[in-house]
Amino acid sequence: MSDIFRFAAVFLALAAGLIFLVLGAAAAATVLIAARVEARYPPASNEVAVTGGMLTYLDDGPRQGAQGTVVLLHGASANAYDPMEGVGRRLAAAGFRVVSFDRPGYGNSDRLADGEAATPAFQARAIGEAIDRLGLGPAILMGHSWSGALALRMALDRPEQAAGLVLLAPVAMPFPPTALPWWAGLALKPSVTWLLTRTVAVPLGMYYLPGIAKSVFRPEPPVEDYVEKSRALLILRPGAALANIQDLAGLPAALAEQAPRYGSLRVPTVIVSGVGDPVVVTEKQAEPLSRAVPEARLVTLPGAGHMITYTAPEAIVRETESLLARMPGRS
Repeated sequence: MSDIFRFAAVFLALAAGLIFLVLGAAAAATVLIAARVEARYPPASNEVAVTGGMLTYLDDGPRQGAQGTVVLLHGASANAYDPMEGVGRRLAAAGFRVVSFDRPGYGNSDRLADGEAATPAFQARAIGEAIDRLGLGPAILMGHSWSGALALRMALDRPEQAAGLVLLAPVAMPFPPTALPWWAGLALKPSVTWLLTRTVAVPLGMYYLPGIAKSVFRPEPPVEDYVEKSRALLILRPGAALANIQDLAGLPAALAEQAPRYGSLRVPTVIVSGVGDPVVVTEKQAEPLSRAVPEARLVTLPGAGHMITYTAPEAIVRETESLLARMPGRS
């Protein structure tokens, strides 16, 4: 029996040593990947001070004589360049001033409050403060995916800032936490999440990112230069990876809290969704949201997937221009 115990002890010691070796190698890889990503992609060229730190943003289009101001709000695993390089540049060319923010913890924006920054309510306050400081409001709030909930929250909490809402493949209606990927629950265990995002999460993300970048376009073909144009690699840094997991894990509870208020919104709204979206299913999100928001108009795009910011920018520009006519004082 003692031989069995000795064997078990040796086996556990070897296993523990192997685990530490793997984690150490992954930690070194994480530092190297993050350093190379930051060297390749310099910060967004503008920043604004808000409570707790700084938000960075991109700014394009006319300052004088613009059709209107559009504030772009990116989805999960992204940054300000993602919607800007898709639909944002088209909006600017059409005569809109377009400001795209790095949400707290993404791109080069500060997280501002660690895990407390994970909710649409917190991020709405931070970006709302930035809008005030930059004198952008009232603006058209354009939220993609996760930021559908954020744009709605901004309109709920600061209606004077929202001239209109354009919600693109939005996540906005409550859904059970079990609908999230299994790893999202790790955000509820800060010490574990901290360890993962500084060891294995970033190298694994580097490995899977090309495939994921293609899959989010389905059923449409992917935009070949999407990863480069959107600077998607910026998510492969420990701070951004942690923020992303926290935001995904906290979303179900946040939506359950804010969704009952959608009926109080009185802002012109258009919801644009791809019929074939496998990431945010139109029947489960966009359609019930269009019934919940009194001023909402639903536009579905046959054959389109989740990344309509890249595959259907003309339709989004057209719907944004149509929204202008529904705004008070524009008719």
